[in-house]
Amino acid sequence: MARIVDEAQNVVGEKIKKYRMERKLSQKDLSEKLEVYAIYICRGSISRIESHERTVTDFELRAMAKVLSVSIEELYEEKTI
Repeated sequence: MARIVDEAQNVVGEKIKKYRMERKLSQKDLSEKLEVYAIYICRGSISRIESHERTVTDFELRAMAKVLSVSIEELYEEKTI
C-alpha cells in the first residue's frame, strides 16, 4: 500500500527558528552549541530543519530545547489565533 507523506518533514522547524532568532543566535551558533550535547548538526541542516525539509530525532530535539532554554512542549505548541 502506498504511503501518503506530507511534504513537511517536521512540525517544530518554525518554532526552532523563532526561539533561535529571539536569542540572537545564528544557525552556526546553534550548531556549535548543540555540540556540547554531542549533537552534530551543520548549519545547512539547521536551515533545512527550520524550513521543514529535514527530520529531527528525539535526541536532537531534546538538545535544541536545552540550548534554546525552552521545553520540548513549547516547540510543539501551535500558533494561537
